[in-house]
Amino acid sequence: MLPFRIAADGIRVHVRLTPRADRDVVTGVEVAADGRPHLAAKVRALPDKGAANAAVSKLLAVWLGVPKASVEVSSGATSRLKTLRVAGEPGELTALIERKLAAQDCLHAGRR
Repeated sequence: MLPFRIAADGIRVHVRLTPRADRDVVTGVEVAADGRPHLAAKVRALPDKGAANAAVSKLLAVWLGVPKASVEVSSGATSRLKTLRVAGEPGELTALIERKLAAQDCLHAGRR
């Protein structure tokens, strides 16, 4: 199970965000109680006035190596569970995120 879905203009990445962390980092894939996978991410920013949303967008862009302008929070702006839109060619983005997850050895379900 992968924490994203393909869209016509890119991919939608499901993220569980932890603000106020000691560093900005993508820690792997987790599975929610309802069985849906999501990317676990932590940012130093506070969840105030969109700071954590901006930080997670920047973090995902840097982690994937895509332009910062191509990543934005598309839903869940006030929730820990968010969906981020990554604009680009879906096939290339899919391969990119799969490689990143495989490099972190976090493609198996249930990792915490």
